Order: sequence, then C-alpha cells, then structure tokens
Amino acid sequence: MRYQITGKQIDIGDALQTHVKDELSAAVSKYAERPTDANIVFSKSAHEFVCEATVHLSTGLTAQAKAHATEIYAAFDACAAKMEKQLRRYKRRLKDHHKERSEPVELLGASSYILASEGETEQAEPETLQPMIIAEMEAKIPSLSVGEAVMQMELAGVPVVVFHNEAKNGLNVVYRREDGNIGWIDP
Repeated sequence: MRYQITGKQIDIGDALQTHVKDELSAAVSKYAERPTDANIVFSKSAHEFVCEATVHLSTGLTAQAKAHATEIYAAFDACAAKMEKQLRRYKRRLKDHHKERSEPVELLGASSYILASEGETEQAEPETLQPMIIAEMEAKIPSLSVGEAVMQMELAGVPVVVFHNEAKNGLNVVYRREDGNIGWIDP
C-alpha cells in the first residue's frame, strides 16, 4: 500500500509517519483485502489537531475518516479507529458485492465545476443568468452497481454519488434524502 502522509503547516516527523503506517496497515488489512493507497493529512484547528484519512481500495471504493484531538497521535488513533469501525461495519457487504468482481472498478473521466453562490457576487442584480465558474477540476466516475454505489456513498460519507450503472449502461445518481432514506435517479 502506498502512503502519502502530509501536514498542513505542521512538521510530520519520522516517528509519526512510522506510527501511521504501522497502525493504519494493521487496521485496514484486517478488513480490506487489497488497499492500494492511503492519504493522511494532519492539520491544526485552534488548539486541536485534525487527522483526515482516505483509503482507496482496489475494488474502487473509498473509505474516509476524520478525527480531532488535543494531541497529534491521539487524533490519528481516533481517526484510525473510525476507519477500522467503518471497514468492519461494511466487511460483509464488501465481500458480498465483490465476490464476482475480478477486475478493479473502471473509472470514466469527467469535469467538475464549482459555481459562485449568490452571496459571493458583489452586484445586487446579475448581468447574465450564467453562473460564474470559480474552479474546474477533473473528476472520476466509477462503473458500479446500485448496491456498490450506495455502499460507496456510505463509506465516503458523502450525500451524493454519480456513477456509471453497469447493469443499464448509463449514468445514475444515488443520494441521501432528508428523511434518511436513499434515493436513486435512473434517467
């Protein structure tokens, strides 16, 4: 597994990097068969340290966890515990969905845009109805089944997942509704 351990305006020493690699590999290897890479970012928020971890699995799924603590090691340990709990919770679903999958999930390229909200514009009345683009990024759209997309949404902790439906060969969306249920858009 490849590790990218960084700090936002924080020095990350060799001892912390070794601790992160040892603990995270032990936690992830119990529940995920083929992790490919992990990104761990440490930052400071007021008096607390923040640890954000993202682990990409060869199946195309991504698990994310975030934790805060007054000490940097404690922040990482809490983050690793959340990651382990997440993977343990979905281990059965991961195995069920990926028994037949022998190849990694195919990713399609797409563009992602960030548009300015109305509060960010200085004028009271806009000149055009076209929104102002703040940023343009490259995004990847995975080829998944509906069940895998729901699992990806829950593992990543995001409200919406856009995916290429393997069964119907088209773009679909799954999202978390306000009532707690999950919606599926199949155009």
